[in-house]
Formats: sequence, C-alpha cells, structure tokens
Amino acid sequence: MRAVGVHGGKGSADALYIEDNVADPAAVDERIVVRIKAFGLNRMDIMQREDRYPYKLLPESGPIMGVEFSGLVEELGPACKGDFQVGQRVFGLAYGGAYAEKISVSERMLMHMPDHLGFEEAAGIPETFFTALQAVHLVGGMQPGQSVLIHAGASGVGQAAIQIARQAGASVIFATAGTDAKCQLCRQLGADHAVNYKDTNAPDFAEVVARETNSRGVDLIIDLVGQSYWHRNTKSAAMEGKIVIVAAMSGSVVEGFDLRALLNKRLSVLATTLRTRDAAYQAQLRDVFVERVLQHLASKPSPADETMGVTVDEVFSWQQVGEAHKKMEANVNAGKLICLVD
Repeated sequence: MRAVGVHGGKGSADALYIEDNVADPAAVDERIVVRIKAFGLNRMDIMQREDRYPYKLLPESGPIMGVEFSGLVEELGPACKGDFQVGQRVFGLAYGGAYAEKISVSERMLMHMPDHLGFEEAAGIPETFFTALQAVHLVGGMQPGQSVLIHAGASGVGQAAIQIARQAGASVIFATAGTDAKCQLCRQLGADHAVNYKDTNAPDFAEVVARETNSRGVDLIIDLVGQSYWHRNTKSAAMEGKIVIVAAMSGSVVEGFDLRALLNKRLSVLATTLRTRDAAYQAQLRDVFVERVLQHLASKPSPADETMGVTVDEVFSWQQVGEAHKKMEANVNAGKLICLVD
C-alpha cells in the first residue's frame, strides 16, 4: 500500500511525501482492516512529524501518523465478534497509521458511519469527540446546570466540548477563540459567550466570566492552552471548581505559581491524555461516544435541533498533506482539516 512518510524520518511539512510499497496491515485476531477514504489532522501529527512528541508512544502507534479515519471494511480478523461486514462504511480511532491507504484497528475502536455523514465529516470526529467526552464527562464529571469555560473553542476538540457541554445541560458556556469568525462559530455551536483573545479592545475572558456570573466563576474549565491562561483560569473558577488540562499549546511551565490560588477556592486540577491510554480505556470511551453522541450526529450541527457534529474547515487531497500541515501550523483553520485518500 501507500502511506504518508517523512523524508529523513523527521522534518518540516515540506518533508511529507507519499511513500510506495509500504507493508499492508493484517487482519489478525479481533482486528479489522479498513481501506481508508479520509483521515483527520491533529496537532499531535505535527509533533510526531518533527519527532518531538511529548509522550512515549505505545508500540501500537507505529511510524505512520494519523489517529482518526473513515473508510470501508476490507477484511475481518478471525476473532471478530461484532456486527461489522466487508464493504460497510466505518469510522474510528487508532493509535497511529491513519495517513495511509489501509489500517488495521481493533473492532472495539470502530463505529458504523451514519448514512447521512460523508467520509470527510466522519474522519474528523473520533479524536476530537473522544477527547472532549473524556474531558467533560469522564474526567470533569460535569453535571446538568453547571457552568463551563472552554478554551480554543474553535479547535476540533473545543467545538466538540461546546456541543457535549450543551447536550449535558450546561447552564452557561463560555469559549475563547482567536478571531471574530471563530467566536461566531463557537456561538453557532452553542456557546453563550465567546471571547476573541486577540482583540485588544475586547474584555479579557476572566472579566467576561466575572461579569456574567456575578463574580461566582465557572464550575468547569476545559483548557487546551496551558501556561498563558493558568492565572486567569484560577481567577475564573468557581469555589470547588474543576480545571481539566487537555493540552498546553502556550507552554507547560507556569511562572509565579501559587498554591494559595487553589487552596482559597478548593479547586481540583485534573490532567488527561488520550493517545497514551490503554486499549480497554479507549474502548470504554468509544462506548460512551456511541451512547451519548452517535445518534445525534448531523452533517451540519445545530443547537436548535440538538444535533452535533464536526465543522470541516477544508478538505485536501492527501497528495497535498504538506499544505494541510502548513495551514494547521498557521492556526488559521476554524474546524477540522481533512485529507482524502485518492
């Protein structure tokens, strides 16, 4: 088969290329081989491409990038017990290997694609929604009526978190994003307040939270930004609130860290990752997704009809994967970047 490789093993987006004669994956045990139609891009792919991924990758990850995909079932392993059949449209999450024509993945990480979704849309759902579900429910333990602040609201995970919090009965949802257009997208997905952090004439998100909650703060903060938001997060959290750290795009070292900021409000700070979780945990998360989200997926998500989904910013041919990576690095996309395997 063919797969996306990196010249020299690591490098810039220009080092990406389509490699021929890559060994085909096998349908062993309870694994299923899927012929990939589309795959989604994530920031972890950039770090893997540059050989600076901050966590130790599990052996299942392999050298090929990509963790979310959609496609057609091509072959079933001998130990498969599910209801998948050859030729069915599926989408799923993997530890790696999605930047390719084929992938072998556990049947516990596959899902049937709803008829009304295209391959492009489905390929951008698993990583973002699984991560958001984990942060909001499994780690954050959000309860109906609680208030939520979601950073990087226009990112794939941010968009999913807004929709999941909305469906879970959040009393008010705050979001941050980097442009007015991205803020508008957050509001379209269900955020009550969206703050453009780059607008120097607009109030800071901590000020908006204080104003709109009468200085009470929010019960749950989902943070993908990290260092630059830490002090304002503790300021924005309500008494006994929770801060769930999902990523640290602005850095991981916080200057002037003071435990008193946590003690004064009895805050809980929780951190989570997904790709480094074991197969049993990821399968559990897949089941939560099927239970809470799958039936609500739509090609165009809307709070009005309580549907959820992914906003696709742009679709590239996988021959243009380098250009797709450059756009992701520039942080100008409002939604998922998808590559079609053509």
